[in-house]
Formats: sequence, C-alpha cells, structure tokens
Amino acid sequence: MIFDSNAYLGHWFARQIRHNTAPQLVALMDENNIDKACVGSLSAIMYRNGQPGNEELAKEIADYRDRLVPFGVINPDYAAWEYDLDWCVNEMGAKGMRIYPQYHNYTLADSCCAELCQACQERGLVVTLVQRQVDYRQSHWMVDAPDLLLDDIAQLCSDHPEVNFVILNGLGFAGSRFVTEADTLPKNSYVEISRSSVFIGKEMKTVVDTLGAERVLFGTGIPMKYPGPAFLKMQHIETSEENKQKIFGENLAKLLDI
Repeated sequence: MIFDSNAYLGHWFARQIRHNTAPQLVALMDENNIDKACVGSLSAIMYRNGQPGNEELAKEIADYRDRLVPFGVINPDYAAWEYDLDWCVNEMGAKGMRIYPQYHNYTLADSCCAELCQACQERGLVVTLVQRQVDYRQSHWMVDAPDLLLDDIAQLCSDHPEVNFVILNGLGFAGSRFVTEADTLPKNSYVEISRSSVFIGKEMKTVVDTLGAERVLFGTGIPMKYPGPAFLKMQHIETSEENKQKIFGENLAKLLDI
C-alpha cells in the first residue's frame, strides 16, 4: 500500500493550484498508484477564520472517504478553536490536526500551542507541523512566514511526550536535535520525506538509521508539488525493501489506526 501523508485540497492565495478538487486529486493519485492520502485544507491556512476551510474540505471529500483521510487546520490563537477542533473530529472524522504557527501569528512555545497539543492528546489526535509550506524566497510579498526551526519542533515533541507529531516538508534533520539527541528525545515524532535529500548529505539514510524506518513516512506534497521526486527518493534510498514498505504506507496506517 502507498499512503501519502502530505496532500492538500482547496486554494492557495498566491498561486494557481491544479488537481485541487477531490476528483482531480484522486485521479492524480491513481496515475501514481497512491492508494490513500491524508488531506488538509490549503484554503484554511490563509482564511482569517480557518474553520470554513475545514467545512469545505469535509464536503469535498464526502464521496472519497475510502481514499482521502481528513486532517483539520486549527489556529489555537483564534477564538473558539476548541469548538472547531471538536467539529473536525466529530463531524469530519479528522485523524489529526495541522498547525501553522508561522501563518497564524503564534510560536511553538506559546501557551495556546501547548493547550492545543493537550487537547489533541485527550482526543488521540496526531499533531502535524509543516516546516515549510512554500519556499520563503518565492512567498508572497505581503506574507512573512519563515520555516519552522526543527530544534523548536523537537522541544515541542519533548514537552508533549504523549502526543504523536508528524513533520511535513522538513529538511535539515541530520544536524538537528532529532538526530543529535535521538537517544534522549521521546520517540513520538515522524518525519515525512518530500523535502529530505537522498543524495546530498544522504539525509534520508541518516534519518532512517537514527530514528528508525518505523518513524519515516512517505509523502509527496501533491498537488502543490509533483509526486515524481518522492518516488525517486524511495527508489534510491539506501535501506531494505522491508523498510521501504514500512515507509510507503505501513507506518502511517499503523499511526492512524487505519
């Protein structure tokens, strides 16, 4: 099974996105033999109130629940976010939440972020952080959203050892606390591969060897990215075929209990 941990539906405010409806995304998945994908709302990231983006996502995937697994987008610094979180779980059936502190004007060290992590722990939800949604050098001139620092993410994981965290679009793990302090940090973080390098510095090999193949997830970033590079990385990563099968889908299915 190929289970993509990093996919999206909806609109991005600063560029046109193709394949951004459920039928189009599923067709793109079929072209690339992707069986399932975790999806979040692109629109919700930039809406002043992100909840309508979650509601749009729920309607969009209604006929594709066998293929598309919803994740809510929550801003814990926005009024009544707890209601939005419960709606995502109870009405949309979300398996986790995606948070965007760099877009929603809070930091990973703020109390609102800790409160959200606690709420997700109580509900058995995965917390997903996107280190980089778009390349900062090509971002819109009215938006200042730098990459999240991996060491700050590592601290959040350490502060909430009972929560499972997934890091999407991440790069630089080999020099971060995730690798240098792998023996002391809780084993509650999962790394998605779409930005990791398989050749330069062999970061993917380092992550698999240090964190273990069980904590590495396949992801493409579709439809914001082309899916091909992720498959090429899986082809060339220096690890066993058994580990590749874990990364391709077994790890994520187990994490989400699917």
